[in-house]
Amino acid sequence: MSTLVVVESPAKAKTIGKYLGSAYTVKATIGHIRDLPERGLGVDVDDDFKPTFATVKGKAKTITELKKAAKEATGVLIATDPDREGEAIAWHVADQLKVKNVRRVLFHEITKDAIRQAIQQPIDIDDRKVEAQLARRILDRLVGFKVSPLLWKAIKTGLSAGRVQTVALRLIVEREEAIRGFVPQEYWSITARCEHGKQAFDAELHKVGGHKPDIRSEQDAAAIVADVQGKPFVVTDVKRKERRKHPYAPFTTSTLQQEAAKQLGFSSRHTMRQAQQLYEGVEVGDEGSVGLITYMRTDSTRVAPSAVEAARKYIGAHFPPAYLPKSPNLYGSSKNPQAQDAHEAVRPTDVDRTPELVRPHLTKDQFRLYQLVWQRFIASQMAPTVYDTTTLDFEIGRYLFRATGSVILFDGYHRLYHEAREKGEGRTLEDLAPLPALDVGVRVKVRAIDPEQHFTEPLPRFSEASLVKELERLGIGRPSTYAQITSTLVQRHYVTLAEKRFRPSELGETVERLLIPRFPDIFDVQFTSRMETEL
Repeated sequence: MSTLVVVESPAKAKTIGKYLGSAYTVKATIGHIRDLPERGLGVDVDDDFKPTFATVKGKAKTITELKKAAKEATGVLIATDPDREGEAIAWHVADQLKVKNVRRVLFHEITKDAIRQAIQQPIDIDDRKVEAQLARRILDRLVGFKVSPLLWKAIKTGLSAGRVQTVALRLIVEREEAIRGFVPQEYWSITARCEHGKQAFDAELHKVGGHKPDIRSEQDAAAIVADVQGKPFVVTDVKRKERRKHPYAPFTTSTLQQEAAKQLGFSSRHTMRQAQQLYEGVEVGDEGSVGLITYMRTDSTRVAPSAVEAARKYIGAHFPPAYLPKSPNLYGSSKNPQAQDAHEAVRPTDVDRTPELVRPHLTKDQFRLYQLVWQRFIASQMAPTVYDTTTLDFEIGRYLFRATGSVILFDGYHRLYHEAREKGEGRTLEDLAPLPALDVGVRVKVRAIDPEQHFTEPLPRFSEASLVKELERLGIGRPSTYAQITSTLVQRHYVTLAEKRFRPSELGETVERLLIPRFPDIFDVQFTSRMETEL
């Protein structure tokens, strides 16, 4: 007789089975076993929205096998994923097995120690999580079944509306409308091309009469140039400051998706697929199947003290002493009110499994994502990058020109990890060139004073990374669903991806124009966010 352990995926079952040994039988549900029926509403709106469940297509055999295994077992431990979706699957499994000795266990990482520890600490199924999942599922079904037919009548059959999907579409369409309606405004900048001791640098016009410049025409720019042309550029103020840039927290689901999009060009869906494989277990030589990262659906940046200590130990052994802070860098919970803090941040399960060590056992994309997770986590416990910034002011009558420069004094965590940036995200300290060493009273050579015409630009279209960031900022959906939202919008031909930016199609705009005025409450950003908070 053995204990039955029920998990979601065969890959995870294989890894866990290896760690637990012959005293346990591990079986997989392969996702949900029961759900609202494919046909029909499946929700009795007249009886307190009571749901009706049906066996998921193809899962009858799985349920029969689980029932048989449960009858032969001394106990049943349900170890589906440690989130609301996993809790609902656990509830359905327990309901179908109809045996008394059923307990819940939570695996936050698939390692020998974590699994054995979790097995020793079984808990009850969390009814509140189950009800939260059911509430969302029922509301999604009501929206989908009641709203989608309107699209079929008005446009064509096969189209769908979704509670979160349509709000995401609304954001993309509204951004497109703002771009179309944008009227560029002309403005001018003036730059003094300076030189001192053969070192060239630029000083920008920073103030006019103590106020920010507002130069709207070529004539105004030319007048300022004429005013300062030929006048001496003498340093009137020097400010030197040491700036520290602290490392970013380890990844959450959302930040992992954003950074993988920017650095690796991965879609959210592809990122989550690779992360799932790394979490569930990969064959690593003689070790066999090993879970390389912690659970990848999390809002928290919190990290277990043992993992922090392991990272610090690694830094101490592989970097000079200056790269290890005197005390650990601490990262708390997410500031997002919808955050579920049950899980740690996404991190490697063992920092000594370096990317290069496991590289031969991973696919190209598994390796690239693991390297990103590993580097971000180690960097999160490293010393800050230190810059020496210098500001030089040149007062020429009522005009103030300013030059700003920066030099890296200590590369800190940047020795291992750099954050990616998208176009339009602004300059950083690294973008600034060093300035010559100058003191107050020193006159510099001016090679030219250049006026330059500019035009204001609209906000850019959403990229996958910036859309995920906006959805998270607004509290819409869950990080675990972002991948599904964006891929559905593309699959339904509501949006297209051009140059890695979302652009609504004619169909997408038609759907948005049809649904938003008719259902302003359901597809309202605040409603969707408020519901997430309540769940």
